[in-house]
Amino acid sequence: MAEGTKNYSPYDVGFGIYVHWPFCLAKCPYCDFNSHVRHQRVDTDAFATGLVRELQHFHQLAGDRTVTSVFFGGGTPSLMPPRCVEQVIAAIYDLWDVAGDVEITLEANPTSVEARNFAGYRAAGVNRVSVGVQALDDDDLKKLGRQHSVDEALKAFKLAGRIFERTSFDLIYARPGQTVAAWRTELERALAEQQGHMSLYQLTIEPDTAFERLHQTGKLVVPDDDLAAALFDVTQELTDKAGLPAYEISNHAACDQQSRHNLLYWRYGEYAGVGAGAHSRLLTENGGRVALSAEKHPERWLADVEATGSGVIETENLSMADQAREFLLMGLRLHEGISLERYEQLFGRKVSQQQVEALNKQGFIDFDKTRQNIAATKTGMRVLNSLIALLAD
Repeated sequence: MAEGTKNYSPYDVGFGIYVHWPFCLAKCPYCDFNSHVRHQRVDTDAFATGLVRELQHFHQLAGDRTVTSVFFGGGTPSLMPPRCVEQVIAAIYDLWDVAGDVEITLEANPTSVEARNFAGYRAAGVNRVSVGVQALDDDDLKKLGRQHSVDEALKAFKLAGRIFERTSFDLIYARPGQTVAAWRTELERALAEQQGHMSLYQLTIEPDTAFERLHQTGKLVVPDDDLAAALFDVTQELTDKAGLPAYEISNHAACDQQSRHNLLYWRYGEYAGVGAGAHSRLLTENGGRVALSAEKHPERWLADVEATGSGVIETENLSMADQAREFLLMGLRLHEGISLERYEQLFGRKVSQQQVEALNKQGFIDFDKTRQNIAATKTGMRVLNSLIALLAD
């Protein structure tokens, strides 16, 4: 990839920046993200400076673009001092043009200590927060390894709503022992608190987590497929009724409240990721796409950045087949689905018309022949990986 502006197709859906803050107060037993607990003081200023240096490196790779969204994820980015968040945002403005309606999101835990930073984040330029409430049951919060209570979470969310333009209320369901009736009650309570966006994730047992070890020994039992499906159905029913339909498998929003940054991912846009373990997808001059990933260990990442300007340890030029599969994997998560015309233009191949018509007839996808658009139905969402395998052949 050469420096400078490249020529982009009319299908360019924006350019995002992902900022990874890898530190947490404690490791949640279900979490497989690149998060780390440090019992000694973290040099936050050194890590913020490292993030700025890596942003400079990515500007050389990506060239002059217009940033449409920024997302601080983790780990726990609400452990970042506001001055560090401000330093990173200022660097983005220095390096790139930034859209006037840019969305700048920060994931936040609702402990009282972190909530006190909300005003500082807003002053730094953050205009959207995603609050990890995760459960409205104190016993379940403890089982999930969370450091807050229900009362703290609701107070923090209300505070966020007074400070930020947009918020997300995030919950985990299909928890051990959870019934349909209990989830219905909990979700109704959450819907009374939400302010336009909810991320509602089914608990999954991820490899190399404490929950996986408990699950393998029979000490942790999660809902079976039938119960999980019933919980999913209740989720759709109640959110639809409340005016927050699903725009993606796990995300629900009122009109114009969707997460623009996550839509960038799902619409197969281009983004630069900085920080330990961050991933990037950038276009190349010949219209290809390159995947980059950074060193996961925070201190090693920082040492690499201080030595070379970047913590990237792996760069892969994606084949057209890989790109096409990623496009389907991301786009079919969306209620809006994907454009078959865009698919063909990007990858020089067509999705099998015969396969599309067969899956449409079986009720797994909706097919708009006029717009040449396909989207997974609610039935199809439950077997999405199988649909992608069939369409990618």
